Amino acid sequence: MPKSKRAKVVHLTKTQKKGKELTLRLYANIRECIPQYPYTYVFSVENMRNNYLKSVRSELASDSRLFFGKTRVMAKALGDSPSTETHPSTCLLSAHLTGPCGLIFSYRDPPTMLSYFSQFHPSSYARAGIISTRSFTIPAGTLHARAGEIPASEDVPLEHSIEPTLRKLGVPTRMVKGRVELDGPFEVCRVGEVLGSGQTTLLKMFGVTMADFAVEIRAWLARESGVVKVASVDGEGGGSVRTEGNAVVEIEMGAEDEEFGGFDEG
Repeated sequence: MPKSKRAKVVHLTKTQKKGKELTLRLYANIRECIPQYPYTYVFSVENMRNNYLKSVRSELASDSRLFFGKTRVMAKALGDSPSTETHPSTCLLSAHLTGPCGLIFSYRDPPTMLSYFSQFHPSSYARAGIISTRSFTIPAGTLHARAGEIPASEDVPLEHSIEPTLRKLGVPTRMVKGRVELDGPFEVCRVGEVLGSGQTTLLKMFGVTMADFAVEIRAWLARESGVVKVASVDGEGGGSVRTEGNAVVEIEMGAEDEEFGGFDEG
């Protein structure tokens, strides 16, 4: 039967899946970095934002490599047992690869790395489902762009084009001589409650940030000594697992670990 010459619909949004190629590349890159860098860190991310993670990657680019890929692939690259690891003790880090986490291979020692991340906490807008860290109420009267977050003398009146959106979100506003007016205070959220999508939209409209991007070092491996240290609650080195060859021969407990009854594995 001859091939049809009818016009066919071509979807311009169709993209080719990266699939196995990306997985194999991630696996190979991690295996390649293990013997090159003296320190391997497992980190977790709170309130993930791509732009902030890119900032971290740029800051560490001169002497480190950061991986934030599929957890199972990263764990497999480190080794899930002494028989599959490429370097002693790397399999001990695999247990800490849970949730939103990644790997950093670096020449920077643990005190330097912990100090950097303890000071890097940029604020961002909250997303639906997180717990409100503060209460926020839109004051009555003429609405301003920051809704009382800064002095009125430094603020500007809210644009009239936003007023229909406010009413859709449940804010009882009205137009008076070209200004957006609110007859009484409107409570957007209270501290400790779970935020919904409407509340997060209002918070973003008025420039109120409630989510802090944070990177926490869970554990790290010193390649030369073969010791894996687990970060304690206060961010300092807690317990450590010392290995000899492929066998764990000693477990050391830090003062913080004895107080809390064991390792804090994040």
